[in-house]
Amino acid sequence: MSIGWIIFIAIALASWAVSASLERKFKKYSQESIRLTGKEVAEKMLRENGITDVKVVSTTGHLTDHYNPATKTVNLSESVYSQANIAAAAVAAHECGHAVQHAHAYAPLSLRSALVPVVSFAGQTMTWILLAGMLLINVFPYLMLAGIILFGLTTLFAFVTLPVEVNASQRAVEWLGDSGIVARDQVEMASSALHSAAYTYVVAALGSLANLVYFILIFMGRRD
Repeated sequence: MSIGWIIFIAIALASWAVSASLERKFKKYSQESIRLTGKEVAEKMLRENGITDVKVVSTTGHLTDHYNPATKTVNLSESVYSQANIAAAAVAAHECGHAVQHAHAYAPLSLRSALVPVVSFAGQTMTWILLAGMLLINVFPYLMLAGIILFGLTTLFAFVTLPVEVNASQRAVEWLGDSGIVARDQVEMASSALHSAAYTYVVAALGSLANLVYFILIFMGRRD
């Protein structure tokens, strides 16, 4: 078995383990009731951070929660938006953490936002460019190099995302601890859930880096 396949399998197993752990925790902490819904938690956190121009809205799907800096909306999935439990509170507070980052011009978030258009283009084209580049590497080697550069941009985006997500979770846990809407042990639950969520981004970033190195080795090897 080649080193490429070993890395692929290792990353796939790590991703599965992290995702399974995350699902278990959120299912467990969804049974821990609090007095506010996710929508109310989000509105309270925004208000207490002096943010008045961001709206909290409901969005369809599961785990589709996100903050949109372009529209200044905290988008919460239906279950998070309407339910009053520690899992919903953790997710809502995390997404509001991004709104706080935006309001304070948090540098990694600004960099990630600037990379979005480029990464969107790279994501749409790099697979085909890399495939064509591998097929034509002895004829037109710089085609694969172009694909590697595009893939490198998506890898950079994955690593820039890490401090953004970790910082948003730190802001969420700190605020939940000071807000008085959850008990101390429930703050620990929220922290645990958000740490598990952060690991998904770590695995994704490492997987992207491993693939980038793999493509670079193919490029250098076939050129020789």
